[in-house]
Amino acid sequence: MVGRALRDNDGVMTTSALHPSTGFRASAELTAGLQQFLADLIALHLQGKQAHWNVVGRNFRDLHLQLDEIVDAARQAADTIAERMRALGATPDGRAPTIVASASLPEFPAGEQDVAAVVDLVTAGLHAAAGTARAIHDRVDAEDPSTSDLLHAIIVELEKQAWMLGAENRVV
Repeated sequence: MVGRALRDNDGVMTTSALHPSTGFRASAELTAGLQQFLADLIALHLQGKQAHWNVVGRNFRDLHLQLDEIVDAARQAADTIAERMRALGATPDGRAPTIVASASLPEFPAGEQDVAAVVDLVTAGLHAAAGTARAIHDRVDAEDPSTSDLLHAIIVELEKQAWMLGAENRVV
């Protein structure tokens, strides 16, 4: 940490803790929001792999391959958020107990799952992760518009994946 001398409203010298690379350090609220989103992205990645390994039924191969795209998107997004946290002086926590305790995605069942069920389950997970990003977005934007830009891009990708996947079960 690098300290910078500042004068408070009374003219008293204070030291502000700054992150050495950016000059900006995430608040506890920003860190907590990003950590929640990180947990959801990691859970989405893990659930996508669980689905990938255990999906059965009609259109198995297409969904099997599409799940790899979703897993890659979730993994890349998680890496982006974790690295942004580090750039802002926060410490991401991707340990299994943390993810289990804090992810807000609906639980994914064990065992083989039919294609239609997997479509619904993973689509719900994509919407839940995007919902977390939307829920923290305004607070993030108020504190750090640059991080908010990252959220925008990830929300767009998650919602695109949810639309593309969810269309599999749509009937008109």
